[in-house]
Amino acid sequence: MTVSSMGGMGKKALLAGALALCAGLTCAQQYPARAVRIIVPATPGGGVDIIARALAQRLTESWGQTVVVENRPGASGIIGFEAVARAAPDGYTLVACTNAMLTISPYLLPQAGYDPVRALAPVTLAASSPFLLVVHPSLPVRSVKELIAFAKSHPGQLNYSSSGNGSATHMAGVLFDHMAGVKTVHVPYKGSSPAITDLLAGQIQMRFAAFVPILSHVRAGKLRTLAVSGPKRFGQMPEVPTVMETVPGYTSDIWYGVLVPSATPASLVARLNAEIVRHLLSAEFKARLAADGSEPVANSPSEFAAVIQADVQRWSTVIRETGIKLQ
Repeated sequence: MTVSSMGGMGKKALLAGALALCAGLTCAQQYPARAVRIIVPATPGGGVDIIARALAQRLTESWGQTVVVENRPGASGIIGFEAVARAAPDGYTLVACTNAMLTISPYLLPQAGYDPVRALAPVTLAASSPFLLVVHPSLPVRSVKELIAFAKSHPGQLNYSSSGNGSATHMAGVLFDHMAGVKTVHVPYKGSSPAITDLLAGQIQMRFAAFVPILSHVRAGKLRTLAVSGPKRFGQMPEVPTVMETVPGYTSDIWYGVLVPSATPASLVARLNAEIVRHLLSAEFKARLAADGSEPVANSPSEFAAVIQADVQRWSTVIRETGIKLQ
C-alpha cells in the first residue's frame, strides 16, 4: 500500500510515528540538552570531589551545558548512591565515587540492605592513586620487613590511623595485618587532617596515607616513607619500594569511578565514556591528576565492571576472613 492510497487516519498515524522517531533521534543527537549533575556521596574537598569538579568544568566547556556537582554525604555513600539509582536513566545524573564507597562499605554495613553495584552501571574508572605507608621517625624501622618484625615482637602495641571506619585507609591497614600476619591497632579519625596531626605528634605510629596531604611532611623529615601500596612503584617516587615487594600479593589503593543508573542505555553509556575518557587523557588533566598524586585509568565500561567485580570479591573475602565489623 502506498501513502497516497491510505485513508486519513492511516496517514495521520504514519505521520505521528515518523515525528516520534525524528524527535527521538534529535533528542539523542542533542544530548545533553539541559544541565547534567554529578552526585558525589561525600563532603566537598576530598579526592573524589576534586576530580568530579574538574570533570564537571571540562564537560561544561565541551558540551555547552552546565554540569554541576552535588554533594550527598552520609551512610558511607549509600545516600548518594540511592539518589542516583532513583534518577531517570537518561544520562543526566551521574555519580563519582571511590572504591571504598562502592565495593567495601556495602559489605561492612550489610544491614543497609542496599547494593550499589547492582543499582549502578559503570562508565569508567577515572583515576587511581596508591597510598604511602609512612611511620613516625621515632619508630625504629626503615623498611616494610623491619616494620613487620617490629609488629610481631610488639603485638598490639603498634597503631595506625585512618580517615574513618570502613575508609580505604582503614582497609589498607586491615589487609596489611591479614597478609603480613601481624596485629596492629586501628585508630579511626573523622577525616585525614586530625589523623595526620596525631601522626606528626607521635601519638600514632603509622598510616597508609594519601599522597598530597602527606608529601610535604615526608620531605621535611617529619615522617618516614617505607613503601607505596600499589601494584607497582609510583612514577613520582620511583625510589620507594612497594609493599608487595615484601608481602607478595599485597596491593591497596584508592580509585575514583564514574557510574550511572543501571538501566541507562548502553549507547548512552558509551557516549559518556568516550567524552569523559577524552578529558581524562588530555595533557592538562593528566597534569592535574599528577599534582594530586593520581594517575588516569580511563578504561571502558566492561573493563571497569571487571575491576568492580574483582574488588567486591577481594574485599568481601577479607571482611569475612578477618571478621571485621563497623560498630
